Amino acid sequence: MTSIIVRGLDESVKKRLVQQAERNGRSMEAEARRLIEEGTRPHNIALALYEATREHAVDDFPLPPREGEARYADFS
Repeated sequence: MTSIIVRGLDESVKKRLVQQAERNGRSMEAEARRLIEEGTRPHNIALALYEATREHAVDDFPLPPREGEARYADFS
Protein backbone atom coordinates (compact mmCIF):
# COMPACT_ATOMS: atom_id res chain seq x y z
CA MET A 1 0.00 0.00 0.00
CA THR A 2 1.27 3.45 -0.91
CA SER A 3 1.65 6.23 1.63
CA ILE A 4 1.91 9.95 0.98
CA ILE A 5 2.77 12.97 3.09
CA VAL A 6 1.18 16.33 2.33
CA ARG A 7 3.32 19.23 3.47
CA GLY A 8 2.34 22.87 3.61
CA LEU A 9 -1.38 22.21 4.06
CA ASP A 10 -3.11 25.25 5.50
CA GLU A 11 -4.47 24.68 9.00
CA SER A 12 -7.94 25.82 7.92
CA VAL A 13 -8.00 23.11 5.21
CA LYS A 14 -7.09 20.47 7.78
CA LYS A 15 -9.82 21.77 10.09
CA ARG A 16 -12.42 21.58 7.30
CA LEU A 17 -11.25 18.07 6.42
CA VAL A 18 -11.65 16.97 10.04
CA GLN A 19 -15.15 18.50 10.19
CA GLN A 20 -16.17 16.88 6.91
CA ALA A 21 -14.83 13.52 8.10
CA GLU A 22 -16.84 13.81 11.31
CA ARG A 23 -20.03 14.63 9.36
CA ASN A 24 -19.47 11.56 7.19
CA GLY A 25 -18.55 9.27 10.09
CA ARG A 26 -15.00 8.68 8.87
CA SER A 27 -11.51 9.27 10.14
CA MET A 28 -9.60 12.17 8.63
CA GLU A 29 -7.40 9.68 6.78
CA ALA A 30 -10.39 7.80 5.36
CA GLU A 31 -12.01 11.07 4.27
CA ALA A 32 -8.81 12.23 2.56
CA ARG A 33 -8.54 8.83 0.83
CA ARG A 34 -12.13 9.11 -0.43
CA LEU A 35 -11.55 12.63 -1.75
CA ILE A 36 -8.38 11.60 -3.57
CA GLU A 37 -10.08 8.53 -5.06
CA GLU A 38 -13.07 10.57 -6.27
CA GLY A 39 -10.86 13.36 -7.57
CA THR A 40 -8.78 11.04 -9.70
CA ARG A 41 -11.61 8.88 -11.06
CA PRO A 42 -12.23 9.27 -14.81
CA HIS A 43 -15.23 11.45 -15.59
CA ASN A 44 -18.40 9.84 -16.88
CA ILE A 45 -20.24 12.60 -18.74
CA ALA A 46 -23.50 10.63 -18.97
CA LEU A 47 -23.57 10.06 -15.22
CA ALA A 48 -22.68 13.70 -14.53
CA LEU A 49 -25.56 14.89 -16.74
CA TYR A 50 -27.96 12.46 -15.09
CA GLU A 51 -27.01 13.60 -11.60
CA ALA A 52 -27.14 17.28 -12.59
CA THR A 53 -30.71 16.92 -13.86
CA ARG A 54 -32.07 14.66 -11.10
CA GLU A 55 -33.06 17.66 -8.99
CA HIS A 56 -35.28 19.07 -11.73
CA ALA A 57 -38.68 17.42 -12.02
CA VAL A 58 -39.85 16.67 -15.53
CA ASP A 59 -43.19 15.15 -14.52
CA ASP A 60 -45.05 18.36 -15.27
CA PHE A 61 -43.38 18.95 -18.63
CA PRO A 62 -46.20 19.91 -21.03
CA LEU A 63 -46.59 17.52 -23.95
CA PRO A 64 -48.70 18.55 -26.93
CA PRO A 65 -51.55 16.21 -27.84
CA ARG A 66 -50.85 13.70 -30.60
CA GLU A 67 -52.64 14.45 -33.82
CA GLY A 68 -52.96 12.46 -37.02
CA GLU A 69 -51.44 9.11 -37.83
CA ALA A 70 -47.92 7.99 -37.07
CA ARG A 71 -45.42 8.70 -39.85
CA TYR A 72 -42.55 6.54 -40.95
CA ALA A 73 -39.35 7.20 -42.81
CA ASP A 74 -39.24 6.24 -46.49
CA PHE A 75 -35.69 5.30 -47.41
CA SER A 76 -36.39 4.41 -51.08
